[in-house]
Amino acid sequence: MFFISHRGNIDGKITQFENSIDYILTASENYDVEIDIWFYKNNFYFGHDEPKYLIDRSYLKRTFDKKKFWFHAKNFEALEKTFFFKKANFFWHQNDDFTITNKGYFWTYPSKQLSKKSICVLPEAYTKKRKFKNLLGICSDRIKYYKKHNN
Repeated sequence: MFFISHRGNIDGKITQFENSIDYILTASENYDVEIDIWFYKNNFYFGHDEPKYLIDRSYLKRTFDKKKFWFHAKNFEALEKTFFFKKANFFWHQNDDFTITNKGYFWTYPSKQLSKKSICVLPEAYTKKRKFKNLLGICSDRIKYYKKHNN
């Protein structure tokens, strides 16, 4: 099962650090990490609501083109440009119930139907207490908790 830190959060949401390089790299020591990525004015950036952290292209490729990173393209240009990653996962979605990553995984919006190919996004947002079994993975702001209780 994939245990994916949402924007670098592992034990609760800390908005001011989300998507920052050091925060992501720290989380990646023990978990996969979902990162919000933008392509703006011919540069890559990390950031949720806007391009915030400028990322050098060669550093991005060298450091983040690994199986443990899941790029959420935040604009069309980022989606188009993330195809240069060979190992990392990437996808686009806004409020879709599901989207399919470049590796064929179902990135599943909170509280929507799950399958064996699903990455359950933000299970803490589900209104009913559920068992998260027979999934491909979980992406959470509290991934430390889910990894401990779903092994």
